[in-house]
Amino acid sequence: MTKLQIISDKNTKSFKIKKLLVKKLNQEQFKKDNLIIVIGGDGFMLQTLKKNKNSKKQFYGINSGNYGFLMNKFSSKNIIKNLSKANMVSISPLEMIVKNKSNQTRKSLAINEISILRQSRQAASLSIKQGSRQIIKKLVSDGVLVSTPAGSTAYNLSVHGPILSLHSKKLSISPISAFRPRRWKGKIVNDKSKIVITNLDPSKRPISAVADNLEVRNAKSITVKTNNKIKFNLLYDKNRSLQKKIKIEQIRNETS
Repeated sequence: MTKLQIISDKNTKSFKIKKLLVKKLNQEQFKKDNLIIVIGGDGFMLQTLKKNKNSKKQFYGINSGNYGFLMNKFSSKNIIKNLSKANMVSISPLEMIVKNKSNQTRKSLAINEISILRQSRQAASLSIKQGSRQIIKKLVSDGVLVSTPAGSTAYNLSVHGPILSLHSKKLSISPISAFRPRRWKGKIVNDKSKIVITNLDPSKRPISAVADNLEVRNAKSITVKTNNKIKFNLLYDKNRSLQKKIKIEQIRNETS
């Protein structure tokens, strides 16, 4: 059995929380096999999950960043109780396969979203397919996002994409500043879908493909699908589940 691990980001706030946490865990003699406690922000959590993508471990995030949507709030008083009673949610990432203009292939995972972005002052010209079915023949825009339910409250929400329930088994395809057709609002598809995005004019209108924070430039075609072979097991405080956080964002979005 693997012992409990604590991984923290390299900043003063994270180190301070780690010091308090280690002291508390030692005092209470708290032991839990197969648990990784991650102290940092959402970006650090995404990075840690990807590094441990082949493990069967559980991840409990403690926020020391700004928003910390994927994280829990640190409570020195309740941390042992929170760790003991935390609820688990399993999420699968998106897999991105990119072919660039030199026909080289890159593969990467995304837990939140895959962003296709224009790489120059010229708008991107894209076609989007769901399997063999055409979703949109020609989209002229700043780009397009494919988002998971877990990531639907992040970049996706800022481009007015829909917030997806964690158990919806759906993916969101959202345009970024659509120019033609101007009124196209995107599409919600089944999470078993294979989405293929093709650059219709790679020489004049270059695009980049970004999986969370890994960028591939001069992309010619991008295939996106859910990788169900990988499961990330995230732990949340009993009264602050990821599903609850998503619902709160849905209500905020509807009333704002």
